[in-house]
Amino acid sequence: MSLSVEEREQFLAEPLVAVLSVAAGSERGPVTAPVWYAYRPGGDVFLFTGRTSRKARLIERTGRFTLTVQTTSPTYRYTAVEGRAAFVEVTPELVNEVAGRYLSAEKVSEYAAGVLAHGEELIGIRLRPERWNAADLGPSQ
Repeated sequence: MSLSVEEREQFLAEPLVAVLSVAAGSERGPVTAPVWYAYRPGGDVFLFTGRTSRKARLIERTGRFTLTVQTTSPTYRYTAVEGRAAFVEVTPELVNEVAGRYLSAEKVSEYAAGVLAHGEELIGIRLRPERWNAADLGPSQ
């Protein structure tokens, strides 16, 4: 069954590791990589990555990408969101918001300090959701 707008946005807002996919041209499959991200229902998705990483270069070239999150328990559920990308500055607030979804409170500041020490090597990316594909396929087998 497909998810309602509220259900898919709430699901994307859970602290799940996403899989980012970005087109790599007609001769190759898409670049696909797991990423941490931040999202609040109704807003944009934010993440950061290496400024010169292959995914960042491809996102710059294509101007868009897709994120997918899924769970398999208690049911198989997924949400994929595609949209336009924009590059943003990596700020302490962005790092703390992303890391705070995945790390305990006492680990966030240590992680953020390490990330921000290499801030010039990083780029923030904003995904403005345009297309959604989401479903709950019922109990796992």
